[in-house]
Amino acid sequence: MEEINELIQRYGLEEDGEHVIIPIGGNKRCFILKRRYIRVVYSETHYVDYPLTEVIEAIIKYPGLALSEALYLLHGEIDTQKDEDPER
Repeated sequence: MEEINELIQRYGLEEDGEHVIIPIGGNKRCFILKRRYIRVVYSETHYVDYPLTEVIEAIIKYPGLALSEALYLLHGEIDTQKDEDPER
């Protein structure tokens, strides 16, 4: 949970006992349960458990997109960075 606390401080996010609260424009906020992983269900037979840190990063970088799309783009960035710097 230390990584989550670092993200909360870095981005100036709010939190309560059970949620990380991410502003997404205007008066809108996104409440994410504080869990190690968040499950995204794509179909009845396909789901992926994402670390909460990746979910927070994806929402902050792509607040207007659906979470599944934001995570896809975030992972695309991560893969590109790995290709540019193989030691990462």
